[in-house]
Amino acid sequence: MAIKELHSVHFIGIGGISMSALAHILLREGAFVSGSDCVESPITSRLAEAGADIKIGHSEKNILSPELVVYTAAISEDNPELVKARKMGIKTLERADFLGEMMKSYNFPIAVSGTHGKTTTTAMLSCVLLNAGLNPTVLVGGELSRINGNYHVGSTKYLVFEACEYVDSFLKFNPFAAIVLNIDEDHLDYFGGIDNIAESFKKFMQKLPEDGFAVLNSEDENIMKSARDISCRKVYYGSNGEYKASDITVSEDGTIGFTLRHEKFTKDIKLGVKGLHNVSNALAVFAAAHNLGLEPDDIAKGIESFNGTKRRFEYKGEVFGASVYDDYAHHPAEIEATLNTARNIRHNKIWCIFQPHTYSRTRALFDGFVNALSKADMVIITDIYAAREPSDGKTNAKMLAEKIKGAVYISDFCEIAEYIKANVSKNDIVLTMGAGTVTDISRLLV
Repeated sequence: MAIKELHSVHFIGIGGISMSALAHILLREGAFVSGSDCVESPITSRLAEAGADIKIGHSEKNILSPELVVYTAAISEDNPELVKARKMGIKTLERADFLGEMMKSYNFPIAVSGTHGKTTTTAMLSCVLLNAGLNPTVLVGGELSRINGNYHVGSTKYLVFEACEYVDSFLKFNPFAAIVLNIDEDHLDYFGGIDNIAESFKKFMQKLPEDGFAVLNSEDENIMKSARDISCRKVYYGSNGEYKASDITVSEDGTIGFTLRHEKFTKDIKLGVKGLHNVSNALAVFAAAHNLGLEPDDIAKGIESFNGTKRRFEYKGEVFGASVYDDYAHHPAEIEATLNTARNIRHNKIWCIFQPHTYSRTRALFDGFVNALSKADMVIITDIYAAREPSDGKTNAKMLAEKIKGAVYISDFCEIAEYIKANVSKNDIVLTMGAGTVTDISRLLV
């Protein structure tokens, strides 16, 4: 499905960050774009300003005569717009299927996959390619200041995008190359266990063409096992790979420097983002860019130019002399990485305000959340952000708070902000953390 051949497309759930990026790409290519969502948002407003016909609320009246209807995985089969489109004989595609078809218009689609770190790594790789003047098309799951949003419409040579494993979405994609950052337990409401997750990643890697390549984390046992039977070229990074990091330094403000080592060269790199886990992300980006043919000096400059995305240890300001950061972490491994990042900055106490994301994840990874959150000095737990799920009646935020020594449960966001203001001290670090609406608390604080 060539992008330039599409004349009119309707998006059900157009306000999602991925759906909106696809809609913007079509608008830039000259297609008529319409779409609907449950609520008005800055995303839907930007689409309307760009020329999209936006409707708030779902209704069969929103379907006129588009040649294609694209819908998100969250849209139910009885959605009135989806039902109307199918009755009219209009072609319908789920978002991942549509993105998979779109990839065929690009020479080198590059997927960034893994349980954690996809958005940061996608954004960092995008900055490297942009810095090198290659003008990639970019689809990233967060807002990147370099491209003033979550997408960039570039040439049809390079496409850089996130490949999410949830409900096997990435099996619908057609990448030329892929980065695989890690394989960990998550989305257990769908996969059931780590073996199923690893098998899904194996199938994803097997989709890569023989003339393509996979950039693999040599320190992840699940990746090493899953990649045994793939036929494309394998490029390894990490302590057992071709691209290694040595002489890692962390300054008082959390700034990280390291030496990248390859058998043919070394490069001293100073990261523009905090967090030791970003050394591994930078190695993956360097390996991918180098195997795309970029020069080491250009890659290093591009990595150093990357200063992060919104909601990834994003500095928001101060409250009574304490620094406030906002982070998307919603998995125990991500929480631990974020708390380690904070710990490497000179501080007094670390406050963590955590909003669990989905009942199924909270229940399945309960002990992991307890262990990870216990590494903060002070913990506030607020209600679970249900997202796509109804309450299971068995798991709640108060249960999590009761298992963490010294933690408190507070439901109301304004009350949380007042609690922080009454108890925080100069040089403390306050983290609002989670994939839901918890970011609103950081705005109340600063």
